[in-house]
Amino acid sequence: MSQFPTFEVIPAVDVQDGDVVQLVQGERGTEKRYGDPVDAARRWIDAGAETLHLVDLDGAFEGERANATAIDAVVDAVDVPTQLGGGIRTADDAIDLLERGVDRVILGTAAVENPDIVAEISERRPNSVVVSLDAKDGEVVVEGWTEGAGVTPIEAAERYEDLGAAAILFTNVDVEGQLEGVATEPVRELVEATDVPVVASGGVATLDDVRALEEAGAAAVVVGSALYEGNFSLEEAQAAVDE
Repeated sequence: MSQFPTFEVIPAVDVQDGDVVQLVQGERGTEKRYGDPVDAARRWIDAGAETLHLVDLDGAFEGERANATAIDAVVDAVDVPTQLGGGIRTADDAIDLLERGVDRVILGTAAVENPDIVAEISERRPNSVVVSLDAKDGEVVVEGWTEGAGVTPIEAAERYEDLGAAAILFTNVDVEGQLEGVATEPVRELVEATDVPVVASGGVATLDDVRALEEAGAAAVVVGSALYEGNFSLEEAQAAVDE
């Protein structure tokens, strides 16, 4: 069974220094703060969230998990599936998180540098690995979006599908965090090239953006800034694609 039987709008809970934040194009220093992670998580669940997208931003930048306490508090407080990324660098790290209650781990840099980690985790915990592919100018980028990996998102997705990835989280860095709309063509191309669910992320500003990503074939969309800034509510976003 697909983990996204119907199109889902997934709120992002990005944590930096123990607070929920949203960054512009993933750059430190651009953050706006939105308070306590557990409060945010409960707010989204009360609004109907079926999954939460958790990111340890300090972990993503430093390469080791820095907000474990805050993230653990969210996982303990909620009763919906969670997917967590940021600073997960080894299979043992991932398995530890899965055993502690996280439902899916999101691997970015670690999967690019060592693709076999995806197979290693998936063999021990099937359907638990989401591979994060961040693309800039049509190339996968790693290390906080600072280095090109030399492959296209489609080439990478095909590789990780073969290794057992349960889903691909596709972020278009060119539009990320700017609230200026989405680019649907790269999403459509990726969906057509792979059989695993593609979760889209980056640039969602309006309900039309949410609809456009559903129409492009995405299984779900992760939304951050637009929800926190009140561009639309989670209920409105889900209703827009349920019509």
